[in-house]
Amino acid sequence: MNWRGILHLGSRYLARNRPKTVLLIAAFTLVWLLPAAIALIVSEVEEKLRSRAAGTSLVLGHAGSALELTFNALYFTKPAIATFPKSDADEIAASGLADVIPIYSRYTAGDYRIVGTTIDYFFFREFVYRPGRAPVRPGECVIGSAVAEKNGISVGDAVISSPETLFDLAGVYPLKMTVAGIIEPTGTPDDNAIFTDLKTTWIIEGLGHGHDEAEDVPEDQKLSEEEDGVIRLNASVMEYNEITPENIDSFHFHGDEGSFPITAAIVAPHGAKEQAILKGRFANSDLRQLITPAEEMDELFATVFTVQQVVLWLLIGVGIGTLAIGAMVFVLSHRLRKDEFRHLRHLGASPGTLRGLIAFEAAFVVGSSIALAGTGLAIIAAIAPMVVEKVVG
Repeated sequence: MNWRGILHLGSRYLARNRPKTVLLIAAFTLVWLLPAAIALIVSEVEEKLRSRAAGTSLVLGHAGSALELTFNALYFTKPAIATFPKSDADEIAASGLADVIPIYSRYTAGDYRIVGTTIDYFFFREFVYRPGRAPVRPGECVIGSAVAEKNGISVGDAVISSPETLFDLAGVYPLKMTVAGIIEPTGTPDDNAIFTDLKTTWIIEGLGHGHDEAEDVPEDQKLSEEEDGVIRLNASVMEYNEITPENIDSFHFHGDEGSFPITAAIVAPHGAKEQAILKGRFANSDLRQLITPAEEMDELFATVFTVQQVVLWLLIGVGIGTLAIGAMVFVLSHRLRKDEFRHLRHLGASPGTLRGLIAFEAAFVVGSSIALAGTGLAIIAAIAPMVVEKVVG
């Protein structure tokens, strides 16, 4: 068998029939690449989501979708979930069975979620600030590393909350918040969030506000001044949209703060016994639910894996069909080249050489497709963590 002749003639044939060769290599590459890429990406997403859920024992929320509650509390998505009074979380904390961290994740600043919480959340997630510090008063915030990097924000700069509607008839103005610190990269949804205290998010909602001192406002903004010194102001008195050391004392809330809304609360029981007691308390509640995020992720990925298996079987079916078509192309090509092979026989080529020529062409296509699939999979494996982190957090 003349291997040099096989290599020369085979390469010349493939070069001459480049479109057919490229199409076959591309089709075979997809056959190998797609199932492996899907499995890789699903695995990366699973690892990312499960690691976040595994670090959170329990989450308290309004009765409803446990999965939506999980995503609101841990990944700061699903902002439209039902709220519940902060006093419900305070009751668990007062029982001494667990540490409780309330979360109000509803508003945004541009594309980034504003997460109202307490200083306990910063210790719970072990935030490290570079540079800056944690917020110490309403109107201050700390931002994730991705927020700072993408927008060129530094400590001392400001971010402004986004209004929910273009025209807010309730008179709730966007709040300008001072950046007190920037969180070092964590590789979690915290990198793409803005954190502040609960009072700040309640002020954004309009539950708290500040006014000019009544005696200092212009006369055209006063309705009347009573004999007892009470000054009545008209509706043109503007609420502050920035909390500063000079006006912070004028900010106040109407109503009991315990009745103010939160979307979720992270509950960290002091032990297995305390966790069982808390789970039992909320087992039959129609108003509240106490969920285990890790269990919700198990259910989610059980569904994902079921869908993945269906998709993979479909891809395998398509792959088998593609391979069969590829084999048919080689067979038909062999038949169409009968005259060419007859001339090669007349020139002294052996039957083994002719079979080797067909085998070389098939091996080149399959080998090239496997090499390209392997390269593509390596590229996907390299960029998948960054893409998943951007999409998932």
